[in-house]
Amino acid sequence: MTQETYLPHDAEHRIDRVVVATSNPGKVREFAEALASLGWQLEPLPKDVEMPEETGSSYQENASLKACTIAARLGLPALADDSGLEVDALDGQPGIYSARFGNCANDTERNTYLLDKLRDQSDRRAHFHSVVILAYPDGDLECYEGTVSGTLLEGPRGQDGFGYDPLFVPDGDTRTFAEMSVEEKRPVSHRGLALKQLLEAHGG
Repeated sequence: MTQETYLPHDAEHRIDRVVVATSNPGKVREFAEALASLGWQLEPLPKDVEMPEETGSSYQENASLKACTIAARLGLPALADDSGLEVDALDGQPGIYSARFGNCANDTERNTYLLDKLRDQSDRRAHFHSVVILAYPDGDLECYEGTVSGTLLEGPRGQDGFGYDPLFVPDGDTRTFAEMSVEEKRPVSHRGLALKQLLEAHGG
C-alpha cells in the first residue's frame, strides 16, 4: 500500500476526473451529488477492476487501502470510504464488519440479523461513522471523517438508502435514513458530514 500521509488540500493537485472506489452504486450516487459543485467528473469503478480485500483494522485503514489501490492501478485520483454502524448494546458491533455482519448475503438479511441480536435489548442507541479518503496516484492522501448518533427501530421503515438505513433514526428527526431523500439525508448523515469537509477543503 502507498504511504499513509494525511494532508489538507494541496493546490498542486489538479483534479478533473476522480474514480469512486466502490462497487456500491448507492455510494457512487451519494458522492456524485454531494460533490457536484466541484465540477469533478466522478466515474464509477471500471467493471474489470477488482476492489482490494478489506484487511484493515480500522475505517481509516480500509478506506486508505481501497482509495490508494485504485488510484495506483488507474493513475487517477480515487475516492473511497469505509463506514460502519456501532451499536452500544453490542459493544460497538458490527463496526468495520458492518457489510459482512453475520455472513449475511444482503442488506435485508443483515438488518434481520441485527434485529435478532437486539431482541432482548432495551438500549437501542447506535452511531454511524464514516472515513472518506481521497488518494492521489503519487501516494498523497486526504482524510475526512463524520459521525452521527441515533436510535435503532424494532423493524425497518422506508424504501430508500441502503445498508442499515431502514433501522436508523438520527437524533433530532423522527424518520429513518431510508425514509429521507438523498438531499434530506446528505446534511445529517455520517458520509455526508465527511464529504462536506472534503467539499470545503476544495473550495466547494
